[in-house]
Amino acid sequence: MMLDLVKYPVIRTEKATRLIETNQFSFDVDVRLTKPQIKKLIEEFFKVKVLAVNTHRPPRKLKRLGSSPSFKRAIIAVDSSDSLLK
Repeated sequence: MMLDLVKYPVIRTEKATRLIETNQFSFDVDVRLTKPQIKKLIEEFFKVKVLAVNTHRPPRKLKRLGSSPSFKRAIIAVDSSDSLLK
């Protein structure tokens, strides 16, 4: 199922809690998802209108073997008439 590719919402950071006030929500998603796929997935599951999707791969602390993050962080801007907090 495509929803399994969305790992979890990010609410533990200060920036993520500030973004909620402006109708932007953060999710950690699978690294294979593209922006159009993330947009379609969020719109279908939460029944909201997504205005923009921004993604980045956050840095990890260096380990002995070196590893890249196994997730991608997506910041979703939702239309002001909609909300994910319903």
